[in-house]
Amino acid sequence: MSIEIIKHSLSEAQIGLDNLLRNDTVLSNLDRSATMLAESFKSDGKAMSCGNGGSMCDAIHFAEELSGRFRKNRKALAALSISDPAHITCVANDYGYDFVFSRFIEAHGRSGDCLIAISTSGTSPSVLNAVDSAKRLGVFVIGLTGREGSPLDQLADISLCTPAGSFADRVQELHIKMLHIMIELVEHKLKLA
Repeated sequence: MSIEIIKHSLSEAQIGLDNLLRNDTVLSNLDRSATMLAESFKSDGKAMSCGNGGSMCDAIHFAEELSGRFRKNRKALAALSISDPAHITCVANDYGYDFVFSRFIEAHGRSGDCLIAISTSGTSPSVLNAVDSAKRLGVFVIGLTGREGSPLDQLADISLCTPAGSFADRVQELHIKMLHIMIELVEHKLKLA
């Protein structure tokens, strides 16, 4: 019966949220991430975000809620998702897909900026190359992944690692929750809410 599938899916999601709620390390890192973003915005820095597939959708959503609006009207915050099709297809064609995010970071990243790098596996070459470019430029890296010990988990200045079973969609559900909380915290820390 379909209702059982629905209940099972919601139960899995609830387990992921319960595990996140009990993970003091991730909760502390979430607060630290928001502090770093707020400090960057205070210093005229910007947030850049990247990811592939569903993680790109999260990166776009995160940036638009910073530059647009979250829950209440407030000043716009400088946030860019690395998602422009012209940029991505140009770089993919000329350099290879593994460099679509890193080339953007090299062009736009400055010391004091923040990169939110999202990869459910933590192994995406295009995201890891962006992290490498960011670190070379003094851009602070916040990594969202679903695999402890993954390259992204290890390379990020702050890692928000949320293992949630064997399916990427459960990890992505936790990622969007953490990104929303991060925005709420940034607005609070900047006294915009």
